[in-house]
Amino acid sequence: MQDASSPGGAPIVGSLLDTDFYKFLMCQVVHRHHPDVEVTFELVNRSRSERLAERIAEADLRDQLDRTRALGFTADEVAALGALESGPGQALFSAEFLTALRQLRLPPYQLAIHDGQFVLTFTGPWPAVMLWEVPALAVLMELRSRAVEARLPAAVVAEARRSARARLVGKLARLAQLPGLALSDFGTRRRHSLAWQELAVLQARDVLGAAFTGTSNVLLAVRHGLVPIGTSAHELPMVYAALADGDTDLAASPYRVLADWEATYGAALRVMLPDTFGTAGFLARAPDWVTRWSGIRIDSGDPAAIADLAIGWWRQRGEDPAGKRVIFSDGLDVDEIETLHARYAGQVRAGFGWGTLLTNDFRGLAPGDGLAPFSLVCKAVAAAGRPTVKLSDNPGKALGPAAEIARYRRVFAVGDQPDRPVVV
Repeated sequence: MQDASSPGGAPIVGSLLDTDFYKFLMCQVVHRHHPDVEVTFELVNRSRSERLAERIAEADLRDQLDRTRALGFTADEVAALGALESGPGQALFSAEFLTALRQLRLPPYQLAIHDGQFVLTFTGPWPAVMLWEVPALAVLMELRSRAVEARLPAAVVAEARRSARARLVGKLARLAQLPGLALSDFGTRRRHSLAWQELAVLQARDVLGAAFTGTSNVLLAVRHGLVPIGTSAHELPMVYAALADGDTDLAASPYRVLADWEATYGAALRVMLPDTFGTAGFLARAPDWVTRWSGIRIDSGDPAAIADLAIGWWRQRGEDPAGKRVIFSDGLDVDEIETLHARYAGQVRAGFGWGTLLTNDFRGLAPGDGLAPFSLVCKAVAAAGRPTVKLSDNPGKALGPAAEIARYRRVFAVGDQPDRPVVV
C-alpha cells in the first residue's frame, strides 16, 4: 500500500457516487432491458504522446484501482439517489434498481503495459462494468497530476495552482456577463483532481448564480445541494448496435435506444445524443415519434453546423425549435461558449456542458506543459462477444475494427466528414 506522500497516495475515488450522473440514468435502462449482456470497456488514450505508463507507476495504479473496486454503495448513497425525482412526487430511480445498486460490485480489471501506455480493460455484466468507466478515468488523470507535481518544486506547483485558479476566475467573470446563460459542470472524467473539480464547481456556483445549473458529479451534487445533471452517452447506441443481427437491425438500433429510454423515464429526460453513427443520417431516418423528444446534445463535429441541422430538422418535422434544448458539450472553453450563446439566443434553449477546460485547465502552467489536459477515454469495445463501433461526426473520434467501421459507414450512409482537432 502506498503512503499518502507518494504519487499513489491517498484514495482518489472514495465513493461510487463520484461519477457522472448519466451513468446511473443509463445503468437503470440497462438493468431493465439488458441486465445479462457481457460488455468489455477499454482505456483509449487519443493523445499518444502522453505516455502514461512512463508517468505513473503500475503499482500506484493497481493500488488505486483495487481501492476503487473495494467500494460498494452505502445505504446513505442509495437513499440520496432514491430521493431524486423525475417530476413532482415521481421517483427517478425504481426501488428494484436501487436494491440492485446496493448489491452491485465492480468486476475485476485487467492491466498490462505496451509501448509506454497502460492496456486497461474491464469485462463483466453491463450494469456493473459500466460503472468502472468514470472512476477509472478519474484515477488515471489524478495519478498523472500527482506524478507530475511530485517531480516539481513546491513553489512551482503552488504558482501553477494560483495561475490556474486565476484563469478560472477570469473565465467565469466573462461568462457571468452572458444574459440567459445555462451552464453545468461536465468535468469529472478528466479533472485535475476531485479537490480541483470541487473548487471549480463552487466557484462557478458563486460567480454564475442561477446561470450555473448544476454538476454531472453526483457526489458533489449531493454534498453541496446542487442539481445532478446528465443525459446519455455513446455507450448505449454502441452496445445496442453490436447486439443487432444484420444490417436492417443495425440501422434500427439507435431508435431502440430511445424507445427503451422513453419506456424507462416517460416524458422526462428526453435529450438525445444523435452523433454516434452520424447526426445527419440519424435525424433523416428518425421515426416521427422522435421529434417529440425535447432536445439534443452535441458532442462532436462543428457545433454550429450540427445545431443548424437540428433546427432545420425540427422545422421540417413541424416542431418549434425555440422550445427545444440544444446542449453543447464537445471540448468547450469560454470563447466558444460565448460565440455559441450569442448565435443561438432565442433560436433554441441553448445549454452548455463545460468539461475538462473547467476542471483541468493547467495548459502552459508547468515545465514541459506536463499538467496540460489530454484526451483519455474509456469506451465499450465489445458486447456479447461482438466488437462495438463509434463513427461520430468527427472521424478523429471513430473507434472500432476497420472492417466494422466500413460496414457501419455503409449501413448508416455516412459520407465524407471534415476532421476537427480532438482537444480533450
